[in-house]
Parts: sequence; C-alpha cells; structure tokens
Amino acid sequence: MHVPGSIGAFAVAALLMACAGAQAHDQSKYPDLSGQWHRDGRPRWVAEGQKPPLTPEYMKIFEDNLEDMGHGGQGDMTSWYCLPQGMPMMMNIYDPMELVVTPATTYLLISHVNDSYRRIYTDGRAWPEDPEPNFVGYSIGKWIDEDGDGRYDALEVETRHLRGPRVYDSTGIPMHKDNKTVIKERFYLDKSDPEVLFIDITVFDNALTKPWSMKKKARRDPSPQPVWRSEVCAADNSLARIGKEAYFMSADGYLMPTRKGQKPPDARYFESPPK
Repeated sequence: MHVPGSIGAFAVAALLMACAGAQAHDQSKYPDLSGQWHRDGRPRWVAEGQKPPLTPEYMKIFEDNLEDMGHGGQGDMTSWYCLPQGMPMMMNIYDPMELVVTPATTYLLISHVNDSYRRIYTDGRAWPEDPEPNFVGYSIGKWIDEDGDGRYDALEVETRHLRGPRVYDSTGIPMHKDNKTVIKERFYLDKSDPEVLFIDITVFDNALTKPWSMKKKARRDPSPQPVWRSEVCAADNSLARIGKEAYFMSADGYLMPTRKGQKPPDARYFESPPK
C-alpha cells in the first residue's frame, strides 16, 4: 500500500539550504524542470523481438535469466528483495520523478523501491580520488547553452563509481560484474512542447559489444499540486530471499515455492522436529 511520503519536503529543504549559500543564483538561466514528471513509453530497453547488444557470455546469462523467469523464478532481478534499482534502471521512471535545480547540485528524486534519488554535481568539481561505489553512482554534470542566448538548454551528465548487482529493466538484462560501467546522459526539454522532457542515455559497459543508447521521455503532470507517494519495499514484500533463491511468504507465515520443482531452503543449522 502506498502512503504519502516526505520526498517533496526533502526536495524543498535541499533547495533552501543550497540557495542560502548561493545569493548570485539566477533561476531564469535554467530550463523549468519543476513539477512532477511521469514516464511516457514502456519501461524497457529493448523492443519486442529485439535482443540487447551483449557479449556471448552475458547473452547466455540473459537467456538463462529469461528461462528462469519463464518458469516462475525471479531471474537476475534484484529489486524483488529490496535492493535499489540503481543506474540506469531507475531512469525507466517507474514512479513519478522530481528534479530540483540548484547552482551546485541538481537533485533527481523518484519514489520507487525505497525512494531512489541522485545528486548531480554541477559545481565544476573533479572526480573523487577514492569514492565509495553505490547503486546510483557518482554523477558530475554540466549545463549547456547551445544557442548562446544566455539560457541553459541542456544538462549533460556522466556517472561513474557504481556498485552491483544492477540490471537495465524488469527483464533482467545484465551488466558486467566488474562494475566499471560509465553512463552518459543528456536532459533537455522538447523545444516544441516544454511539458515534455527527453533524457538521452548511453551506457558503456564491458558486458556490451558496443555503447548502448536509449532515449527516455517524460511528461509533466498538469496538476499544480500533484500527489507524491513513498514506497518502502520491505513493508509490503511477500518474497523472501534465502541464498540465491526466492520463496513466497504465505498469509499464514510459511514459505512457499515460487516455481515448480523448487527445493526447500537448507535447514542444516536448525534442529530437526521430533518424529
């Protein structure tokens, strides 16, 4: 069940704190990215009948994953046991997205699987020497004035220092286990319709045979007071992960198999019930 969350309050607080130390900030130079943005299109990285540009090794992993899912398993998906989706999967925008622009940082907030959020640093910093990898990575961006009119038209972003496991979408398309992924993005409004936001994403990953690009599209909610919701994955998750297996938790509190022929978990460290 979804309940009202505080993601909007977090965004406002972040905006106020950042703006307090940036008196020279001119908001009119930036594109209007305010409001609530909804995905426009399917949250997939391949169309029906197409295949991802994976190396033979990772194509085999993907095909095994699809076979497992076809028999009722969870495959290589990670969000079923409440790990964050991370990059680039979170940019499928499964739930509404908010962008909060400040001089030094642009915050990207999505209430999905434990409230995903990103910080995109636009203050000219260099890459950290000893970063701590995380599921959304470390993002450095740069605002671009394409036509020289003194207003920014696009935000270009590069993301590194990611940790895994991560996939592209709910079909479980895998990323390389070395986690050396680099993701480049370009955020910009449709010139003919400012209520439409495009996000061009290109992934560089050693599981790919070539860089993989995708254009994502989002549309602004016309409501002046859209409803923001928060999702806590563990609160309503009926799946339990034991080892690498997924089991279903029944209403009476017992583990159930999720696919035909699934073995029960190993109970070697528990006392056997009396016969």
